Amino acid sequence: MIPVSSDFGTLARLLGPIVGEAKAQDALETLRIAPELAGSAERASRAQVAMALNAVLFLDLLERVPTAARYIERMRAAGEPIVFDHGALRTIDGATGALPSGHEAFGRFLAPLGYEVRGLYPLPALTMTGRAYVQVDLPASVPQFFVSELHIDQLPDTAQAAAAAIFGASVDPLGEAEWAALDVLARDGDCSIEDGVTILRGALRAFDRQHAAPTLADYEALLEHSKEGAWIATEGNAFNHATTRVPDVEAHSESLKSEGYPLKPAVEISRNGRVRQTAILADKVARPFRLPDGSEVIREVPGSFYEFISRDIDPETGLLDLTFDSGNATGIFAVTRQQA
Repeated sequence: MIPVSSDFGTLARLLGPIVGEAKAQDALETLRIAPELAGSAERASRAQVAMALNAVLFLDLLERVPTAARYIERMRAAGEPIVFDHGALRTIDGATGALPSGHEAFGRFLAPLGYEVRGLYPLPALTMTGRAYVQVDLPASVPQFFVSELHIDQLPDTAQAAAAAIFGASVDPLGEAEWAALDVLARDGDCSIEDGVTILRGALRAFDRQHAAPTLADYEALLEHSKEGAWIATEGNAFNHATTRVPDVEAHSESLKSEGYPLKPAVEISRNGRVRQTAILADKVARPFRLPDGSEVIREVPGSFYEFISRDIDPETGLLDLTFDSGNATGIFAVTRQQA
């Protein structure tokens, strides 16, 4: 058990007001956290705020994805810490009301947390582009964000109209208090615990749905041409998946399959051969859809899922290969497409 109060006191103080002391303890015991993030200072570094955000989002995904929660309990029972590699989210590159379009909705507040775009990944089969946001202080230890955006202007007119109706009046979850705290963090590289909690509360709201529940007609019109767009219509900008880094994803996958976990049939392998990924199929969730008479109907749709990744050393740098692969990403996204 991690002695939270002495080793990771700053992280515990950031997490406690957001998720409660018990869940904060659970997160710090479950996730493998770099020793550079330890300490009990009165101010939080940008890397500590970034790690705290990832821990909160990790817990949020476990609450929404029962299969992922079952997997984490399996690993905890075995005494195996979770190496949180990255989280992924989907955005709309199009009209989004008060919310900045596409990846900029997140890049604007990830930058003060020390994140930079370190990779651009075209996903033409999905009409999307992915970006890897890397925390530059501890790139191998603080989880990355894989932020994809759907290019609405490349969809047929009917889908564009549906997207405008669904996303066109989106709200901005960040206000003056959050930006004041983010400005301090951007300027100084650290902030008070109070400012850190303010940042986390605002950032957590950002990983949610910023638009009203879609009409069933608009959802179906968008679904016909973009299952990813339809997913954003119901789930918003929530974590699409969280990813554990494991030594041997092939062996891990076979072990989980033998225990009845519903995994992808095959492991995705990057073109350079160093990055291998697979995933548990997305859990179903019940979501409301508006009807013309003002009533609502509930439908089951794909929710979020849990992913696994193995990364090898890049022989040119001698460092862990932290890149992604367009082909891998397209294949992984299929775990929500298959159930739409």
